[in-house]
Amino acid sequence: MFRSIERAAIIALACGLLLSACGREEKAAAPEIGAEPAAPQPTRTGSTARTRGELDDVKELSLAFRPAPDPAREGYYALGSTATPAVIAGWDIDIRPDGTGLPPGGATPEDGEALFEEKCATCHGFFGEGQGRWPKLAGREELTGDRPEKTVGNYWPYASTLWDYIHRAMPFYEPQSLSDREVYALTAYVLYLNDLVDYDQEINQGNLAEVQMPNSEGFFEDPRPDVANTPCMQNCKEPADIKITWDSTELGVTPVSHFKEEDVDVVSAAVQERVVDGAQVYDQACKTCHSVGLAGAPRVGVAADWSERKAQGMEVLIDHAINGFQGKSGYMPPRGGQSQLSDADIEAAVNHMVSAGG
Repeated sequence: MFRSIERAAIIALACGLLLSACGREEKAAAPEIGAEPAAPQPTRTGSTARTRGELDDVKELSLAFRPAPDPAREGYYALGSTATPAVIAGWDIDIRPDGTGLPPGGATPEDGEALFEEKCATCHGFFGEGQGRWPKLAGREELTGDRPEKTVGNYWPYASTLWDYIHRAMPFYEPQSLSDREVYALTAYVLYLNDLVDYDQEINQGNLAEVQMPNSEGFFEDPRPDVANTPCMQNCKEPADIKITWDSTELGVTPVSHFKEEDVDVVSAAVQERVVDGAQVYDQACKTCHSVGLAGAPRVGVAADWSERKAQGMEVLIDHAINGFQGKSGYMPPRGGQSQLSDADIEAAVNHMVSAGG
């Protein structure tokens, strides 16, 4: 009971902070005096939290309760921050092979067919046959040859972890946006495409892990023993003397702003002077959505899709591409979900798309 009261107080405080930050004046209704605290409900965030009914809304709370970094702390190199229990729970969303962590709910392949066509077919094909370089999902061909084509039907070992992957990473352009029921529906439909369940069979929390995958015996535990190296911890450098001298930013694939300090800028001159090819950035990071209008994205080469957007001005378009935007016709995640892209990369890609858009 005391844990419930303490959690309710923390959530109320966090909500107050969020409402204040947004400029809202509405006040949440106070609980009736003497009322019994509500029993904790399962949450989608975290398999452990979901199973035990703890840490509701941990994602929203994680930022509010993240401790300030302490540069004086030994071993601290001005990178990252301490992971709080709330932050850890926000990442704890895995589903085990035996189904542990699955939320309540269920759906049939029939429920998932239209949703698959809406959310998945652009990349994976209407029947899971794959499009371009995007993975093929359906097929029971044997895994033979040097480079066999892996599908859910011939490779995936556990049906429950298929739910985990769809929930965690799909759709590609908007991961973790699906409801639990939608994930069940898509999981059921992909299994149906591989002839593993019937079209009207409900797949739910109780039976998903029981679906026998053809390649379940193709995986085995690594028999090699674990090896632990004991650090010597002798003649170590003083933390204050440790400096970052190089990082992967020269490869052009890592964001660099969090590596910059007042007296040290690790971004090399080669990176700063790198000429960005907007067409190349588009092909690698933007084409999936903007070639076919996925999630309401304006299609490259279709003038009508760009007319209203171009009227806003390039500065607005680039800002929306960098910081994200929810419009009446669709959703643009920050940097298109490609966090490794720099502002210059985004600007070059937007210029390329607008110039090609008519």
